Amino acid sequence: MKNRNSLVVAFSLLIVMASCQTSKDSVVVFHTKYGDMTAILYEETPRHKENFLELVESGKYDSTIFHRVIENFMVQGGDVNKKEGVEDEDKVSYTIDEEIHPDFWHVKGALAAARQGDNVNPEKKSSGSQFYIVHGQKFTEQDLLQLPEGRLYQQKQMKLRELLGMKKYASVRNEVIEMQKAKDMEGLQNFMETMADSLVEKEFGKLELYEYSDAQIEDYKTIGGAPHLDGEYTVFGKIVEGLNVVDSIAAVRTAAANKPVKDIFMTAEIEKMSKKKITEQYGYEYPKEEK
Repeated sequence: MKNRNSLVVAFSLLIVMASCQTSKDSVVVFHTKYGDMTAILYEETPRHKENFLELVESGKYDSTIFHRVIENFMVQGGDVNKKEGVEDEDKVSYTIDEEIHPDFWHVKGALAAARQGDNVNPEKKSSGSQFYIVHGQKFTEQDLLQLPEGRLYQQKQMKLRELLGMKKYASVRNEVIEMQKAKDMEGLQNFMETMADSLVEKEFGKLELYEYSDAQIEDYKTIGGAPHLDGEYTVFGKIVEGLNVVDSIAAVRTAAANKPVKDIFMTAEIEKMSKKKITEQYGYEYPKEEK
């Protein structure tokens, strides 16, 4: 009986220890000359979270720079392949399948994965290492109500260009070229109104109008962000401390290709904390586990 009780106690301790282990999480701290930024990573984007933590833990982000900075839009970094002295075996050549989640959008401070455009990357796969932090700007409700139509128009134009580049639509492309040469605006307008939509839908399926939720609209009105990126890029975390550092980086003078005139280096490290403390300190609510 004594041995049995000892086993029960030991088993109970194992359960408690396992529970303690699973109740911890990692936050990422970026160190820059303008100060520190602390980020939490979403459990709902597990592939991106795991990859990002591995890159931080391995030190790959250390001595990389913010190589693309656009005020009122975003600051981009994490190109480990451009780091001075990087060996071929340390380069990142893989991509990550998208984890675009409807509950995460491009509000100021959002941490998201960079990627190549739809013309070469229609699956919206993320870069293995490059990321950006949204700086953004505030929008009026009217702006946000009009934005989906503009996005849909741009998507149609992009798909139409792709379609006209296909061999099977060579005759259509030639007709469009002839109308452009003749400056036949009426013919071009007629083509856009009568044929373009049907051809795009036939080839790519119906393009859906993106709609912003009330919560998104409120965030973009009061906090700001980059709403035109929603649904297109994977948001996998957010800056929960140090948004003023994002402001400072976004304000630097830039040169060609939006690269800062003076390099802004970063290092990154992981801090282990209890989920309870993360919630208390940063206000982040974890998803409830299904029973």
